[in-house]
Amino acid sequence: MNQSLLIRRPDDWHLHLRDGAMLNAICGYSAHFGRAIIMPNLVPPVVTGEQARSYRSRILAALQKHVTLRPLMTLYLTETTDPADVVQAHRDGVIAAVKLYPAGATTNSASGVRDFNKVRPVFEAMAEAGIPLCVHGEVTDPDIDIFDREAVFIDRVLDPIRRKTPGLRVIMEHITTSDGADYVRSQDNLGATITTHHLVINRNHILVGGIKPHYYCLPVAKRESHRIALRQAATSGDPRFFLGTDSAPHPDHAKESACGCAGCFTAPNTMSILAHVFEEDGALDRLEKFASLNGAAFYGLPANDDTIRLVRRDTPATYPAKVPAGDDEVTVFDPGFPLYWHVEDNA
Repeated sequence: MNQSLLIRRPDDWHLHLRDGAMLNAICGYSAHFGRAIIMPNLVPPVVTGEQARSYRSRILAALQKHVTLRPLMTLYLTETTDPADVVQAHRDGVIAAVKLYPAGATTNSASGVRDFNKVRPVFEAMAEAGIPLCVHGEVTDPDIDIFDREAVFIDRVLDPIRRKTPGLRVIMEHITTSDGADYVRSQDNLGATITTHHLVINRNHILVGGIKPHYYCLPVAKRESHRIALRQAATSGDPRFFLGTDSAPHPDHAKESACGCAGCFTAPNTMSILAHVFEEDGALDRLEKFASLNGAAFYGLPANDDTIRLVRRDTPATYPAKVPAGDDEVTVFDPGFPLYWHVEDNA
């Protein structure tokens, strides 16, 4: 017997759409979302309000008939970012947030911040104007183990920033540890996104039986106890936790190389995977909070008026294994289990 679940249209509070041929190839796979926070780590990065405006125009042109998705732009924070430009871009409705990448933390982050004192005027201007800061929460010190970098970032970087600028609203993006979840629960003016793939995989999926490049992401998946902590946070209904897929397409030749790129392309099947996870954890009644309500509330936006329907059928939903992108292909994230929840768009 089919089981049906009607929820407000979900939002994706952390999404990579890339540019050019890749943008045109993959943007439609996020069309079932109402809004998405778009990452600015292009090459070169999106660092000014005018560049964000131009990038938004390219995204809207690529979306074409996929009118449901509304891109919410971000600026890439650098040590030379002009606070006045940030405030004006937000006031004009061009950007919804600013993104902090510690230099070298992830894909295309070389232009990120090394000296956090140099960006303090930007933080102060953002706090006064009510502009959220999206944070990639890892230190990049080579002496810190990659599995400890989120916890160390909280102690060394994030907590001092928030103490010095207490009015700043911060989103810890793609948390991967119980440390991150516990810190978010203990604070005010702090939210966190959780990705689809971090609810499904742990570090064994990447390493056991040979290296699995399409499960490699940054922040890297941690041990099983952390995955369980993330699922508890996501399914709890706590308004501080919400969906940010961090769906990050890379050409297969870049993933399957001697130095493979970090990122999982989860946009096509995210809602089917989430329904599976929440059903497993007896929390289907809280899926709407995580995917559709909590993030909007944290950003001070209304929930979407329209809905999608998730239907559990006896036969699995089918998704492409690969998506053509110009001369390249992108592998779609494989959760490792059949997806019986089908997405029906009610727009």
